Amino acid sequence: MVVNRDIVIIGIQSWDIKIGSNCKNLAWEFAKQNRVLYVNPPLDRAEKIRKYFQIQRRMNRKDSNKTKSGNLEKITENFWVLNPAMTRESINRIPSYSVFSLLNRLNTRRFSREIKKVLKTLNFRNFILFNDSSMFLGEYIKEYLQPSIYIYYIRDFLILHPYWRKHGTKSEPALIKKADLVLTNSEVYRDYALQFNSQSYMVGQGCDISILDKVDEIEIPKDLSNIHGIKIGYVGYLTGGRLDINLIEFIARERPQWNIVLVGPEDERFRRSRLHDIPNIKFLGPVTPESVPAYIKGFDVAINPQVITPVTDGNYPRKIDEYLLLGKPVVCSATRAMRYFEDTVYVAGNYHEFLEKIEIALQENSTLKINKRVETARNHSWANNVEEIYRRIIQLEEKRKYEKESYSFTSN
Repeated sequence: MVVNRDIVIIGIQSWDIKIGSNCKNLAWEFAKQNRVLYVNPPLDRAEKIRKYFQIQRRMNRKDSNKTKSGNLEKITENFWVLNPAMTRESINRIPSYSVFSLLNRLNTRRFSREIKKVLKTLNFRNFILFNDSSMFLGEYIKEYLQPSIYIYYIRDFLILHPYWRKHGTKSEPALIKKADLVLTNSEVYRDYALQFNSQSYMVGQGCDISILDKVDEIEIPKDLSNIHGIKIGYVGYLTGGRLDINLIEFIARERPQWNIVLVGPEDERFRRSRLHDIPNIKFLGPVTPESVPAYIKGFDVAINPQVITPVTDGNYPRKIDEYLLLGKPVVCSATRAMRYFEDTVYVAGNYHEFLEKIEIALQENSTLKINKRVETARNHSWANNVEEIYRRIIQLEEKRKYEKESYSFTSN
């Protein structure tokens, strides 16, 4: 257990983000036994020019850009959020990596200077720096902040996305080499990190198990309960980049007696797809995070029909644990990350197998299997996830202590 420590968190998601965030969940858990400073990513100049700061997740932060000292918000007695006052220069379009790297260092120095002022105000000492996927500002931050331990957390293959790929193929490996620990929520990401740092570990992921205390009180929403018959459901962002639209269409056409229920906002590919022309596919639209368990409760089978790409192959979807926590049978595409759940979910390697696995899931939904699903998700609590992170921190500190004592002994 890591207790009574100071932990600084940087990342690519702001505290006021409206979607689920691993980093926010981890921050809350860290703060139960430690002091935590959560640093929002600074706005960059291009965002301001394009008026991206008008997006809801930025609205609470734009005023902080007008101050010289930033905006420090106290969340609890030992938890603070810093809205940086600095504007990060937009440098990603620069073709030369050496020029980009120089300017990136300047961005990081200004960013670090602002953090250091707050660390002094809060009297943070001997702190742990936890970096959630911020590969650019994170590349040089260790040398500027001098943390006792620098942790880089990987939960996605960002370098496969165009924005990050341009310079990230050099920046991220350099960062990984500098990190004292690299922690991931997938074996795929761990294997990637191991190429550059032997102190790379898969620590899994957490889920909010508090819903178990009130699951019997949850009422299925009317727009779902009004759909009669078998409901095969998905909750989450409906994006063609991660979900297999053709697979969803195949299931719906092959089993017209089933209702394929899709809950969540759609991207352009989904909005223009033929799925809207199929009568047994029901689009229920976006819902609040608080109502997600109620929709899952109304499913007969929950699905995660991912298109298998390098981006999705290592992805650990938060929704799998959410499905299991409600005791639902889960059928998913055979990504490598889903091997982690092989004893609990139905993993399908092709379209016909996906269909067959749904039929088996409907037939095998016994009390024994329901209890096993719930227990699996319970073991994936955020508390357990953080305990595994703490174990790796303690392991590193013990290794350092042993090496220091060995060095002292040999020197004498």
